Amino acid sequence: MSKFMLFILLSWLFGNPFIAILVLLLIIYFIDRRYVGLLPSISKPFKRGRRISQLRQQLAASPFDVSSKRELARLLIERKKFEEAHTLLMEARDASESSAEFWDDLGTAALGLGRIDEGEQHILQALSLNDRVKYGQPYLRLASAFREQDPQKALQYAAKFGEIQSSSSEAYYLLGSLYQSLGSKEEARKAYTESITVYRSLPKYKKRQERKWSWRSTMKRNTLG
Repeated sequence: MSKFMLFILLSWLFGNPFIAILVLLLIIYFIDRRYVGLLPSISKPFKRGRRISQLRQQLAASPFDVSSKRELARLLIERKKFEEAHTLLMEARDASESSAEFWDDLGTAALGLGRIDEGEQHILQALSLNDRVKYGQPYLRLASAFREQDPQKALQYAAKFGEIQSSSSEAYYLLGSLYQSLGSKEEARKAYTESITVYRSLPKYKKRQERKWSWRSTMKRNTLG
C-alpha cells in the first residue's frame, strides 16, 4: 500500500488529516527503527539523560568512584560536553593508566576541546595498549581531527582504520564519509561499494544491524556521480 493510500485511509479513520499525518509519521518512524535505522532514536537521549543524572548522584555520594566517573565522562562526550568529561577523566587517570579505553576517551575529550596534538597523543597511547580498541574507531577519530590540518595524515589514519575493519558495513560507510570529506571521491566510492558488498555477504541475523549502513552507503555513492 502506498503512503498516499495509507494517508487516505488514516484520514478516513480519524476524520482529521493532521492526526492522519502524525500517525503516518509515527508508523514510518517505527518501521524505520525496526527494519532500517536511518532515523535517530527518540528515546536514546532521554535514557542517556537519566543515566547521567544517576551517575551524578552516585558520585555525589561516592566521589572516588572511578568507574562511575569514566562512564559519566563517556556519556558527556556523547553530549559534546568535553570540558566536564576531560576533568572527570583526569581525576580518574591514576587508576586507569593501563586501560586503552580510558586513553581513547581522554583523547576524544581533548580533540573535542580543539587540543589536537594532546588528543592524538592520548589516542596513540590507547592504540599502543590495544590497536583494536573500540574496533579501530580511534583511527577514524584521528583521521577526522586531521582532515583540515594535515590531510595526508588523515588519509594514513583512515587507511589503518580500513585495515582493522574489514567485515563491517558501518566501518566502510564511515571510511567513505571521511574520504568524501577529504575530497578523495574515488576512494570514497570504493569504500561505499565495499560497505554494500560486505552487507550482502552477512548472515541474516547480522544484516538487520548493518542494513542502515548499506542504505546510507548506497545513497552517498549515488551523490558522487
